[in-house]
Amino acid sequence: MATFLYRLGRFAFRRRHFVALFWVALLTLAGVAAASAPSAGSTSFSIPGTEAQKAFDLLDQRFPGTSSNGATARVVFKAPAGQKMTDAGNKATVEKTVKELSDGSEVTSVDDPFKAHAVSKDGTVAYASVRYGKPGMELKDASRTALENTAQQARDAGLTVEVGGDALQSGAQAGGAGEVVGLVIAAIVLVITLGSLVAAGLPLLTAIIGVGIGVSTITALAKALDLGDTTSTLALMIGLAVGIDYALFIVSRYRGELAEGRDREEAVGRAVGTSGSAVVFAGLTVVIALAGLSVVGVPMLTKMGLAAAGTVVVAVLIALTMIPALLGYAGRRVRATGEKRRAKATDTPEKPGLGERWASFVVRRPAAVLLLGVVGLGAVAVPATQLQLGLPDDGSQPTSTTQRRAYDLLSEGFGPGFNGPLMIVVDAKASNTPKAAATRVTDEIKGMKDVAAVTPAMFNKAGDTAMITVIPSSKPSSTQTEDLVHGIRGKGAAIKADTDAKVLVTGTTAMNIDFSQKLNDALIPYLGLVVGLAFLLLIVVFRSILVPLKAALGFLLSVLGALGAVVAVFQWGWLGGLLGVEQTGPIMSMMPIFMVGVVFGLAMDYEVFLVTRMREAYVHGETPGQAVVTGFRHSARVVAAAAVIMMAVFGGFISSSESMIKMIGFGLAIAVFFDAFVVRMAIVPAVLALLGKKAWWLPKWLDRALPNVDVEGEGLRTPGDTKDSDPDEERELVRA
Repeated sequence: MATFLYRLGRFAFRRRHFVALFWVALLTLAGVAAASAPSAGSTSFSIPGTEAQKAFDLLDQRFPGTSSNGATARVVFKAPAGQKMTDAGNKATVEKTVKELSDGSEVTSVDDPFKAHAVSKDGTVAYASVRYGKPGMELKDASRTALENTAQQARDAGLTVEVGGDALQSGAQAGGAGEVVGLVIAAIVLVITLGSLVAAGLPLLTAIIGVGIGVSTITALAKALDLGDTTSTLALMIGLAVGIDYALFIVSRYRGELAEGRDREEAVGRAVGTSGSAVVFAGLTVVIALAGLSVVGVPMLTKMGLAAAGTVVVAVLIALTMIPALLGYAGRRVRATGEKRRAKATDTPEKPGLGERWASFVVRRPAAVLLLGVVGLGAVAVPATQLQLGLPDDGSQPTSTTQRRAYDLLSEGFGPGFNGPLMIVVDAKASNTPKAAATRVTDEIKGMKDVAAVTPAMFNKAGDTAMITVIPSSKPSSTQTEDLVHGIRGKGAAIKADTDAKVLVTGTTAMNIDFSQKLNDALIPYLGLVVGLAFLLLIVVFRSILVPLKAALGFLLSVLGALGAVVAVFQWGWLGGLLGVEQTGPIMSMMPIFMVGVVFGLAMDYEVFLVTRMREAYVHGETPGQAVVTGFRHSARVVAAAAVIMMAVFGGFISSSESMIKMIGFGLAIAVFFDAFVVRMAIVPAVLALLGKKAWWLPKWLDRALPNVDVEGEGLRTPGDTKDSDPDEERELVRA
């Protein structure tokens, strides 16, 4: 591996014009394709194999032409204090509003509240349901503007009017200004770490080019592959973070090789051969974790993972080829300011850096550091025991939004369960008495606990399928509503035995419940697949059993601590005001499995970069304790900078108005902090110090069976690199 990458780095250095032109041309082609691609619209949300999805598909077959995936809006009216919606003036305003809403070019139907019995019992609240022929993401801006203007006219007439539903939904927005702030912080950290504007600019430039290619390709294929806006946002988030980090490690190693007195082409080759090997394996772990999301069986999550994995592959390839090419253009300007002057002062002994001093302390007190790190992360992880999962709805929106105010008005007028009605589908095609079957289902549900209302059954034209709407007494995200869904499904077997009719429960609330359950069921198999594959990969890299095992256990501490922090902020509201969390509630259902995948990949990045330098020192003759200190001497500063950069990039997305993006940004940023600074910088060296030589033990039969990937660059060493076996000289020779 090291020899191949060494040659690749030298090739890119010599053929820098060709390599740079290739990537710029690829970026241009991707940009043109994205600009000319049709609008993606909204990605379809399906959960194959679940009862809710089966019922949804059955409705599409038995009730054709209903535009089941079309956008909806609920225009909610509230009468002024002391008045009712049935008063003549208020009723006239509502009827005028309904008429204006019906004139929309994309509107398929509007329900008059007074004809559809959509007025609350006390007469103070009413709502009009508006249905569109296109999904919310595909509506024209003119349709949204017309909806908002019509609602404003009703407000001007004296009513309180709010609009809920997905008709006002636009594309998922990322961090906006927060992303720019994240990049600025990354640039500052790079300048401080590398001490050169030229050296700092290279990782930023290549990361932006890589993300540009990845996101543009996703945009170009979005319509054909049914990719949503969240897919490109995730690719942007992860692509920027790993792109900067991977380039940073190669640039840093290149500067170290120059400091050893090697010419520029040789320095590039060795940098790519050594740090480039770590980049390849670190990238592989991220790709495995992201692509492994496919095992969950949710198409949306699969597409998000594969798209982000593709962007990571681009980041790795750019780091291995474009960075050497740009280093050829930069010459020796990548050196830190004042480096030549410091190099001449050879009589002055170099003071140990902060990383080296910290590693020496950990090696002297490994048990205390290990105990403190594990207990600290364990304490942070405690809130994760109270984790509640759900999917965001209008009730999780900030109170400043019209969607949230409409949600609250409907709860006030019709009860909390009205915002999450259940749709019961009675498939009576095999039954001789469809109407009797539907009546049986209605009667059974009416007698159940936590049911506020049940509408009469509505049959399709063939008369073999009925829809029944059930309004729960509790809000959609409550455990009572979840119990009600399971209770209705539990009665299905007896009803089928008596009537030959199938009973299926669907609707947004049921879909959310099924989605959460599917993710929970997939978590253990996913963990086994991803951790297992990465464990085998790390055995090959480190040629050890205990080091990969320690890496996996450390990752579990990181992700549990991060989940605890997410629960504390987004579910309990701790520091919510500081982070712009206006509304607490259940944690997004996909968050645990998503964090497991992404955080595992990123955690292995730091493991590979930090521990490979330790192993490099160990195989070159140092004792286990000395190897830990040497690894920190050469890698701690760069790993810390890479972690801060990644935290800054992820943190930029916390300012997003999209709750899912905000939660992901915070979760990944805090996970990187825990993993880099607690697990990799404290727990890892403590464990290695305690294990000593046992950390690098590998059965001889396994050692012979494994391929030698030479991540340490042993194959690049020349006789001049190993003058003798003196450990002090050996340590100086491997410094880079």
